[in-house]
Amino acid sequence: MNDSEAKPTVFISYSREDAIWKDRLLVHLRVLEQQGQIRVWHDGMIGMGNDWYPAITDAMGRAAVAVCLISADFLASDFINKEEIPFLLERRREAGMLLLPILVRPSPYKAVPWLRRIQMFPDPKTPLASISDRVDLEQALTDIAMHIREKITDPTFQLPRPTPRWDKLDEDRVCIERLPKTGAEVFGRKDELALLDEAWESEATRIVSFVAWGGVGKSALVNKWVAQMEEDNYRDAEHVYAWSFYSQGTGERVTSADLFIDNALRRFGDPEMADSARSPWDKGRRLADLVQGEQTLLILDGLEPLQSSYEHDRGKVKDPALAVLLRQLARKNPGLCVITTRETVTDLEVYPQCVKQENLEQISDEAGRALLRVGGVRGSDAELERVTRDFGNHALAINLLVAYLQEIPGHQATDAGLIPEMDIPLEQGKHPRRVMEAFAEGFGESAELDVLGIMALFDRPAGAKEIKYLRHSEIAGLTVHIRWLTEKEWVRVIQNLRRARLVASESHHNIGGLDAHPLVREHFGQRLRQKNEEAWKQGHSHLYDFLSQSTVQLPDTLEAMAPLLQAVIHGCKAGRHQEVFDEILFARIRRGKEAYSIHRLGALGADLAAISAFFDKPWTCPVDQLKENDAALVLHEAGFDLRAVGRMAEAIPPMHSSLELRVAKGMWSPASIIASNLAQLCVVAGAVARALGYASRGVHYADEADDSYMRIATRTVLAEALVHGGRLSEAGSVFREAEN
Repeated sequence: MNDSEAKPTVFISYSREDAIWKDRLLVHLRVLEQQGQIRVWHDGMIGMGNDWYPAITDAMGRAAVAVCLISADFLASDFINKEEIPFLLERRREAGMLLLPILVRPSPYKAVPWLRRIQMFPDPKTPLASISDRVDLEQALTDIAMHIREKITDPTFQLPRPTPRWDKLDEDRVCIERLPKTGAEVFGRKDELALLDEAWESEATRIVSFVAWGGVGKSALVNKWVAQMEEDNYRDAEHVYAWSFYSQGTGERVTSADLFIDNALRRFGDPEMADSARSPWDKGRRLADLVQGEQTLLILDGLEPLQSSYEHDRGKVKDPALAVLLRQLARKNPGLCVITTRETVTDLEVYPQCVKQENLEQISDEAGRALLRVGGVRGSDAELERVTRDFGNHALAINLLVAYLQEIPGHQATDAGLIPEMDIPLEQGKHPRRVMEAFAEGFGESAELDVLGIMALFDRPAGAKEIKYLRHSEIAGLTVHIRWLTEKEWVRVIQNLRRARLVASESHHNIGGLDAHPLVREHFGQRLRQKNEEAWKQGHSHLYDFLSQSTVQLPDTLEAMAPLLQAVIHGCKAGRHQEVFDEILFARIRRGKEAYSIHRLGALGADLAAISAFFDKPWTCPVDQLKENDAALVLHEAGFDLRAVGRMAEAIPPMHSSLELRVAKGMWSPASIIASNLAQLCVVAGAVARALGYASRGVHYADEADDSYMRIATRTVLAEALVHGGRLSEAGSVFREAEN
């Protein structure tokens, strides 16, 4: 703790019209400050470009004394009375802060309930502005300063409890750069922040999961709490690690936990396990052991892509390593795991005593009103709350609306009604996308719209090198207005987008890169594709070329392979499926029959995510651009990966489609293998009758191929299916046939 933090802070609240009285009082308070007795704070100390609202709330939260310069302008200020005064009164009540009203000009203060209960200075009959004699005025100001000094030095006066301090955690023990960028402030989430504080201190709570649709503010809430934890040096945490699985936007996209598991194992000290081909279950158990060995704050953001969307097991974690990790942490966790997701994690419902799953509702009318007001939007309480409701009480929509209305002269709340409706379902972000489209129409054909189009190509934060490559590429309809911008002009465009809150503030972990809310990326991605599909494809094609050419030919680790896995997605979105299949997936990721990504790295989930890019609809319809044999192969490989990660029911359809393609081509030996695999899958799934059908087909295809090994193997599979069907006599006969 430095010396200035150890001194009692005096916070000055005033209206702009009374700035002269603030300055006069400051002269007297600075005498005490020079003597090292207090520290003075007022909003004039906020630097240019800083987030002023968080700065004010932080200062109020540290104040030992709050001086309120009372006048009619002060009492008429919406911000002061709706935001500052409730905060200060609560701090006075809860922490014992000294609240000191100073009457500077005549006003109807007697009509204000809270002022009737607190002593006013100087005498209410003589406001500071009515003291004409300079000596008397200086004496009145001196009396106020000395009153503050006497109070804070009086042994009977308990200074507000200082914020607890913890030893600083080493930087190499903190990894939070992968958390998505969100707004700087959170409204209406006081209870949830308190829940996280309590969960961190509690030995009983091991996992907290926040559940809500995209854009409600789950990630913003967690970011706010992490920022508070960081101010407290993470409150005795021994390790802080965050990861985002964000499915960028509302559309489902297959992803995996492989890269997370790989990175986390390395981060927590077991690179050998990360590099091994051990099963996902083994890796999940090992990571759980490492996390449980310390007081760890583990944050898993955007878990929904790894959860099942099927009705029979909706919300179940599909990735086996991650599922094991969460179950182990629910049973034992000296730290805390925080999850954000759109679906309840059904795996955790069996641990109600130690897991809290909180459904986050939209922000309240009052929180929306506050957010609009502090953003400078003008209107009555009723008007601001009505606007909040009109935009679905949606946190992201209200944040964007604030920025949009700031560009309209007068900043009136009623101007929000001019923004057209959109025919989009609520769950797909209808309200925030209304404001995004209003921004887009306002931008017109511009550099700003080009930047948003480029960012829409990414499902992750865009790196500086990727952005630089794209902005200087010749892509008709996408880089026309930015290709020849000077650096100064480029910075101006990015600043415009950041003022509009469409682009996040720059991260020191990604200097020169760009990031945005997932719904922003989705909206402008759909917009670009609908209005100029060729530009959409060319953009992805350029990214594919950049990623595939700037990466080592044969990466040895999953992290080094990540750009190639991303290249697969971009290449397929560009329509270059066959090239991507031949030159990237099987030549460099799989390495042919070696199946390096699977057998060497054990990256089944990452392999499945790459395979998914070759489907129009997972897992039954491969894209038409693939050769017939390759389409059959991706069906088979998808089924193999799904089966290997324990998603048995999902594995059956692609393997069945692959089987029919092999049969149609008369490829009897591969068909016999697939049919036998399907029979075994159906046995595990409890579909014995279906298993018998596939097993019988396997025997037939093996005989057609005259494959001696498969004739034995398929009969063994058929016999096993007969056993599960209770047909023991027939099973014995088939077993003997296999032996013969």
